[in-house]
Amino acid sequence: MSTVGSVRNLMTELTSDEIRLWRAWTSASEVSRRRIADDVGAATGLSASDFGVLSRLVHLGEGTLRQNELAASMDWHRSRLSHQLSRMEQRGQVSRSSAGGGMVVTITDAGRAAIDAARPVHAEAVRKHLSGLVPEGQFDAFVDALERIAEGA
Repeated sequence: MSTVGSVRNLMTELTSDEIRLWRAWTSASEVSRRRIADDVGAATGLSASDFGVLSRLVHLGEGTLRQNELAASMDWHRSRLSHQLSRMEQRGQVSRSSAGGGMVVTITDAGRAAIDAARPVHAEAVRKHLSGLVPEGQFDAFVDALERIAEGA
C-alpha cells in the first residue's frame, strides 16, 4: 500500500480506542435515556417527549413559550413538535394560541400536575441510572467533557 493510501486509511478509520469510545457513548446514552424514560413512564404515564415539553415550559418559559422557541430548545423540527403538542392538547396538558404572528404554548393545570408528579420520579431515575453511576471524584470531569461535546468544541 502506498504512503498516501496508508495516511488516508488512518484518517478515515477509527482507532480501537475511538471505536471503544463510540460504542460506550452510544450504549450509555441510549440505555440511560431509555431507563429514565421507562421509570418516569411507568410511574406517571408521561412519555419522554411529554416530560421534555412540560419541563421546558415550566423551566424556560414559566409556563408559556413560543412554539418555535420550544422546538429549538428540544432540537426538534416544527412538524414533530406540532404532532406532539396535538397529542398533549387532546390530553389537556397544554394549550396553544396565536400571538404576534406565531403560536404560543401554555401548560395547563393538568400539565402542571403531571410534571409536578413526574419530577421526583425523574430525579430518582437520573440518580439511579446516570449520576449515581459516575465514580466519586470524577463527576465534574465527566460533566465538563459532556458539556464540551454538546457545545461542539
